[in-house]
Amino acid sequence: MSGAPADDPGGGPAEPQRIFDAGLQPERTALAWRRTALSLVVAGLGAARLLLPQLGAGAVVLGLFTAATGAVVHVLASRRARRTTARLLASGDLDHPAASAHLIATTAAACALIGLGGLALVVSQGLAALG
Repeated sequence: MSGAPADDPGGGPAEPQRIFDAGLQPERTALAWRRTALSLVVAGLGAARLLLPQLGAGAVVLGLFTAATGAVVHVLASRRARRTTARLLASGDLDHPAASAHLIATTAAACALIGLGGLALVVSQGLAALG
């Protein structure tokens, strides 16, 4: 063990990693996805808390589903950020844009389901109040 960096067999100073993106777009994108995930968690838990008296257990189920969706979005976004950074460091380019389409599709589908679930709860409670 000579104390030299493992990637430099000559024992000289290692070259610094090249900056692949001076604007840090992958980091900003990862932070935006994390904010989206946090917003889903907070909105889900807040909705469950505020709508519990009006919608009962349905509000709790909908709120927990929304919060769980936020957790899934956070995990997918973190994996995407690690994969993107590794790819940029290795080759300086990104993989095909469709490779991260599952993150967008998951978020869109979950938001649609949450909206439909909320609508169904409100309509069912309104019909129950009328009947």
